[in-house]
Amino acid sequence: MKGFWRHDDPDQDRDRDRDRPGQTPPPSNTPPAESSSNQDPDERTQLLHHSSDTMPYLSPDDPAVSPYNLWTVRFARWLTVVLTCLTFVWWILMVVTVFITPPGLHVRGSPFFAFGYATAALLTLAVSLLFFTVPSRPARVLSIVNAGVLLLDAVVMLAVPGLRHAEVWAGVVSVVWAALMAAWFVGADRTVQWGKAEEEQRLTGRPESRRSVLEWGEVMLSTLALAAVGVGMGLMTCVLVLRAADYGLAPPGEMYWVDGNRYQIHLYCHGRELDAAGKKRTTVLLEGGEDAVESGLWQLAENAVKNGSIDRFCFADRPGMAWSDTAPSPFSASVASDALSEALSRAGEEGPWVLVSAGVGSLYSRVFSARHGEEVHGMLLIDPLHEDLLSRVGSPGRGFLLWVQGAISPCGIDRILAAIVKGRRAADRVWGRSSYQSGTTIFAKLQENLVAESLTRRDVVSSRAIQDKDTRLAVISSGKQIRSDREWEDKQRDLTHLTTNLEGWDVVGDAPHRVWDTLSGREAIERRLRRLVGYGYSGRDGAGV
Repeated sequence: MKGFWRHDDPDQDRDRDRDRPGQTPPPSNTPPAESSSNQDPDERTQLLHHSSDTMPYLSPDDPAVSPYNLWTVRFARWLTVVLTCLTFVWWILMVVTVFITPPGLHVRGSPFFAFGYATAALLTLAVSLLFFTVPSRPARVLSIVNAGVLLLDAVVMLAVPGLRHAEVWAGVVSVVWAALMAAWFVGADRTVQWGKAEEEQRLTGRPESRRSVLEWGEVMLSTLALAAVGVGMGLMTCVLVLRAADYGLAPPGEMYWVDGNRYQIHLYCHGRELDAAGKKRTTVLLEGGEDAVESGLWQLAENAVKNGSIDRFCFADRPGMAWSDTAPSPFSASVASDALSEALSRAGEEGPWVLVSAGVGSLYSRVFSARHGEEVHGMLLIDPLHEDLLSRVGSPGRGFLLWVQGAISPCGIDRILAAIVKGRRAADRVWGRSSYQSGTTIFAKLQENLVAESLTRRDVVSSRAIQDKDTRLAVISSGKQIRSDREWEDKQRDLTHLTTNLEGWDVVGDAPHRVWDTLSGREAIERRLRRLVGYGYSGRDGAGV
């Protein structure tokens, strides 16, 4: 027995029982020879050659009653297997792209979006294969809805220039393919339903309208699986709309192509470039830490220009942060330095520089300083990360959590709720309080994690060996961080020996890792900046301060 049967119409069942084995089949005007052996093979003469003139009807439970008797159904299944294999290969490529970028597959936005669409396509085809012989009307309806939502995503992606620039061809292909696979599910399921009805009519006398308990369970599972895919696609559509709105927020500076025009870097400069005598002023070059420059250091630099502490500053967002595109993987400190140098060159910006960096950003500034020694007149490191502590950034556990966070970031429940409940705006999502939820930011941190203890450590160790020892240096440390971490204190002290020209080491007692979040921290930073910028402007020319 296939399961427990639900009897809807007793009269219909009695009629059907008359046609079961042991009963006289209905008369036929066609001779048996013509009906079975003289006709060309068609959909009704496949694996089981049944003729109601010569054979009794079969039981619905007989294994011979199968839609696989029809070549059309068998072809649909094999085509579904081929499409599943192709989709699986594409899904693997999207997984690999998160860790190392294959040629031609660089996505300038978040690669997790293309991965999300590839996952949706693969799940849809997997459901089709698992429950292939049990057609389900609710599953077809859900798949039609999913296909419509995915087509809407494709239209939005192609219509918004910022999304089209970020997703490039890989993202567009992923969403279009996912929509096609959802449509294929409908076609394959409808084909199976037709084939099932055809074979039941031919072999049992009528299409079977009843289902076994097992079949009802399969219908429920396929419906729930496609409903889950639909919820995910709906959330991705909401995030895509938020991303489209965020691209309406223009960057304060300019975007410059780097790395052979593969991606763009955002660069912003503000202040007076020349003094009254036409001499070039020293420019403060900011490098953000764990967050974008815009989340704190930008405002500090603006105030420093207003109160006369400095004359001019510039900053470039690292790839994946704020307005900058993501870079291909692997992305080390030396690659970041090259991208910054190229952006500055394309913008026509030249030194002398005073480098101001915080946290992990100090590693990037140190590599830049080693490569531009004559142009760098000073460095201010704000609670900097030491190369011996890169394991805190590059631990496998942190990398796995970042990958999981990135994999679910296209659904963006936290971003959607923040926009609806907390009223977060585009600025919050691009560089502010909600920027950590962005797939591009998560990807940038994952890139940082993957090479922290290998490529980046090598770059920083090399830069220390070739650093100009006459470069003016100041270090400002978090008092809270030092009190809670003895190793951090030892490494802060070691960083004061990067050069032989130490301006000073300040420990701001009440300041957290983001030292500028406190008034005493901001005052300490501006005080050191005034001295470094003054020395950088005149000291190299022999005047001093």
